[in-house]
Amino acid sequence: MDAKRSYYGGNWASFSFSGLLSWIKENQERAVPCEENTAWKELILENEEGIPLNKVDQTIQNVEYFCYASQDSPEDVEEAGALPKMSALVTSASSEIVEEVSAALEADKETLPSEDQSLGANGEETCPESIAQYDPDCTADKDSVEVTSPGEKCCDSATPDQLVSETENSESASLTEATVEPKKITYSQIVKEGRRFNIDLISKLLYSRGLLIDLLIKSNVSRYAEFKNVTRILAFREGRVEQVPCSRADVFNSKQLTMVEKRMLMRFLTFCLDFEQHPDEYQAQKECKFSDYLKTQKLTPNLQHFILHSIAMVSEANCYTIDGLKATQKFLQCLGRYGNTPFLFPLYGQGEIPQCFCRMCAVFGGIYCLRHSVQCLVVDKETRRCKAIIDHFGQRISANYFVVEDSYLSEEICAHVSYRQISRAILITDGSILKSGSDQQISILTIPPMKLGQPPICLIELCSSTMTCMKNTYLVHLTCSSVKTAKEDLEPAVEQLFTEATETGSKGAGEGQKPQILWSVYFNMRDSSDIARTSYDNLPSNVYVCSGPDSALGNDYAVKQAEAIFQEMFPKEEFCPPPPNPEDIIYDGDGSQPEDPGFGNPSEDKPETILEKNIEEKKGPPEE
Repeated sequence: MDAKRSYYGGNWASFSFSGLLSWIKENQERAVPCEENTAWKELILENEEGIPLNKVDQTIQNVEYFCYASQDSPEDVEEAGALPKMSALVTSASSEIVEEVSAALEADKETLPSEDQSLGANGEETCPESIAQYDPDCTADKDSVEVTSPGEKCCDSATPDQLVSETENSESASLTEATVEPKKITYSQIVKEGRRFNIDLISKLLYSRGLLIDLLIKSNVSRYAEFKNVTRILAFREGRVEQVPCSRADVFNSKQLTMVEKRMLMRFLTFCLDFEQHPDEYQAQKECKFSDYLKTQKLTPNLQHFILHSIAMVSEANCYTIDGLKATQKFLQCLGRYGNTPFLFPLYGQGEIPQCFCRMCAVFGGIYCLRHSVQCLVVDKETRRCKAIIDHFGQRISANYFVVEDSYLSEEICAHVSYRQISRAILITDGSILKSGSDQQISILTIPPMKLGQPPICLIELCSSTMTCMKNTYLVHLTCSSVKTAKEDLEPAVEQLFTEATETGSKGAGEGQKPQILWSVYFNMRDSSDIARTSYDNLPSNVYVCSGPDSALGNDYAVKQAEAIFQEMFPKEEFCPPPPNPEDIIYDGDGSQPEDPGFGNPSEDKPETILEKNIEEKKGPPEE
């Protein structure tokens, strides 16, 4: 149950643009909680104790948003395809208004998309399988992680003309776009195309050999999602953004490195792949910082920077040699499984992942109650075990185990808990931070600390083919551990890479120009990971606490925590087992199985075999 939210996933959720505006307003104008309803206390028996739950979400703070795009249009612009507001439904419409609307629709019929096309734009509840209605290949082999190659563009509920143009050769399209000056994007355009945005509250990527990918394949939850390869690993050095060579082919084709540097880099990366087999190479510097260890390996400053910030992606100040070698090894082991980089990104955003598991859970009878307030936990005084919950209707719901997200626990229970914070920024921009022959790049950049004591900043730039933003825009996520407010932590990095869009500014991000920010939001998010159970006061033994998102790039902590909680509750059960094949299900009655319908069963193949086949089928033209 979710008492405080009307959406899945908590701080893992994603929103359309209008949904994000509503979320911002809710967190900026968080009302003081009304006088506590104590009616539930009358339902507590003599041998029981009631533990009230927190009614207000306090995990988001310091929310600030800024609009730099032109706002010369009326303020009441609405999303294309959006449902009418409740106030509009209540207000009685006169025949004159209806006639005016009809006339306006007829006048704009040639310039605006049809109703069906508008409704096709992706919203926050849209299932990824909607792509399949335009692309038959998207429906094939759904029992594996579907990966779309960089050269392929998935349909984004576009018009037929757009679909035709998207199938043209990418090189000729890029040349055509280069000759046509892009139009300046206004705020009204962003609002109208708001359903094309899927904006994650937390920004993460999936390591191709990480725990989450393995779990998605094992549990067959991957059938509910599709993924794209991250196409570029970038570095920021001496005020310039440049691409980092990762694979062997990238290294030897790189024009940034000298031949000597290429050999140095390949020798060190080869060592990192199985560094455990060569303890003599690092034992002496085991307690040193990884940055100091790199200096002893006869690597140039250029290579040290690439390895530290773009391959290992670790902190220069806090990372020791063993941790740095393990991080580099993990990066290298993930290379080549699905593409030339170690990372995958889910179409429609990270917020699709919890919804995928929700769908699988619902198939097996799981029930979700949104906007269903829980008043308290009912605890037996003798056993100190939770017996039930009481909802806002006064209904008692009993269970053996209770899993509670940290933010729902009262201040009394969390009195001795010390939380960290995550600084987040989300930008909508008109261009990429590194121009290339293709405008459909997914990039990750680690920005080194600009001052002593500051953490590195992880920047992820998403293009429109990820189904997270409208055409001709980019969605940029910045994340770091908090030192001050999110704006204070992240604004210096933003100012180095971007410029604010102005009325008199140049249109688009031309060669040598910084991309312009059209809209941005900053906020701090609570990091409740790595908190020991003993830190919570008077927590019943059968109540399990799960944390929100952590600040790491991957999802390993969340997977480990979910499995640990599951094993504590059900030690003899398998965690997220694969669902049975339809022909293996035993039905009530005589036990007879339904006849074979005559269709092939793709799940008989191994997931890895199907996955490789999907990637081969989806290979697009090579990029220059």
